[in-house]
Amino acid sequence: MPRRAQTFLHIDFHAYRRVSPAWVAIAAVLMFLVSILPITAGQQAPDLGGSPKDPLKETPGKVVVLIFVRTDCPISNRYAPLLQEMSIKYGSEAAFWLVFPDKNESPENIRSYLREFNYKLPALRDPDHSLEKKTGAKMTPEVAVFNLKRDLVYHGRIDDLYREFGKARRAATTHELADAIEAACKGVAPPSAAAEGVGCFISDLK
Repeated sequence: MPRRAQTFLHIDFHAYRRVSPAWVAIAAVLMFLVSILPITAGQQAPDLGGSPKDPLKETPGKVVVLIFVRTDCPISNRYAPLLQEMSIKYGSEAAFWLVFPDKNESPENIRSYLREFNYKLPALRDPDHSLEKKTGAKMTPEVAVFNLKRDLVYHGRIDDLYREFGKARRAATTHELADAIEAACKGVAPPSAAAEGVGCFISDLK
């Protein structure tokens, strides 16, 4: 071992011997807090009033569903009635949140959008894309489902209504979001953990 490293270890060892157990315990607690802070902060996004919210902590005992939408995405808009129906159907077991990833969308614009589509769901702005990065969302509409343990059990499309942008089936043949919610409520894995969505890309996602 190089002499400089030996000297460092020697000095550090003797310094450590002079530190009381209480200070060692305090240092350990501080290191633990520093290690978990980025995780906690990474789950927060401001509501329309500017208050930071962590949707995974707001409703303990319920499955959490994050729905990424844009006010100018026609596919997001088309799903509005279905999403509201699902939020009512599963409301006793699952908490639904609308997440707006476009940092240029103002709270006033989002409130107008909610009124236009008669949304009753809580809305979050995510200009720093913390929730997108946590879930892997890349476009709107996409959804992310977290079980009661707050594990991400599904992310991706709502269903397969759209084969590609501008081309929709008469009716969806698969229902990934509904399947994921029902599975998460039962404490089992959903049939699919991910499914590629069709919609509007989150253009400024980095």
